[in-house]
Amino acid sequence: MPWIQIKLNATAENAEAIGDMLMEETGAVSVTFLDAQDTPVFEPLPGETRLWGDTDVVGLYDAETDMNFVLEMLNNSPLIADDFAHKIEQLEDKDWEREWMDNFHPMRFGRRLWICPSWREVPEPDAVNVMLDPGLAFGTGTHPTTSLCLEWLDGQDLAGKTIIDFGCGSGILAIAALKLGAKKVIGIDIDPQAIQASRDNAERNGVADNLELYLPQDQPEGIQADVVVANILAGPLRELSPVIKSLVKDNGLLAISGVLESQAEDVATYYSDELSLDPIAAREEWCRISGRKA
Repeated sequence: MPWIQIKLNATAENAEAIGDMLMEETGAVSVTFLDAQDTPVFEPLPGETRLWGDTDVVGLYDAETDMNFVLEMLNNSPLIADDFAHKIEQLEDKDWEREWMDNFHPMRFGRRLWICPSWREVPEPDAVNVMLDPGLAFGTGTHPTTSLCLEWLDGQDLAGKTIIDFGCGSGILAIAALKLGAKKVIGIDIDPQAIQASRDNAERNGVADNLELYLPQDQPEGIQADVVVANILAGPLRELSPVIKSLVKDNGLLAISGVLESQAEDVATYYSDELSLDPIAAREEWCRISGRKA
């Protein structure tokens, strides 16, 4: 059956209400929320909405739907700004689950690290292979910020070291660090579902025994690590810079990402007082800032 979809730019504050309107007033058969990095938002717990940052709302309709009616409803809604951004697309009739699976391939980061979906053959059995399926949580290596962090980790000597993954999401960076030789990784995230996703993915990869996971209010006081990674967003990286810097041991390493090129120099100033920073690494308008604590 052919379909048509509309994608609207929204915010964390009004996305759920817009989604409800699309379902109840315009006849959408489904609504999907996408975060600012075009990553599916993890399914919320009953009664909860887990959206953060700028959010896209995607409504799916039967292809016979009069989209002019949908646009008229949106234009007349107090939830929608007068100049709201939107895009309408026709979708081919195909096996979308199969298509999605076929288009996700093993990816190599650095010299030895691979991220592989469970249904694909591992390209290099003797390499460092992390098995992670897309859609389980936030981050599978496809976004430039994640790939920048994975490549950075691959270039470090992590043998016997303690790592903190601040904002662990799917656990991809934490699991990669353990597979690359880290002795222990501490994952911290504000979302209980991210904690669960990290735990599940660590178990799938056989490294759960060396991974500690905490919500911020539950983490031990005074914890520090040899290496800290934080792939979040520019705002929290600024606001939480004292906390993030305090997690790094003296002479320890830090890598942060989730920063646009236009934000990188400013974000770097929040860390240059305590760290000797490397040249900023960029990819597809996104950046990684790294350095060593004095």
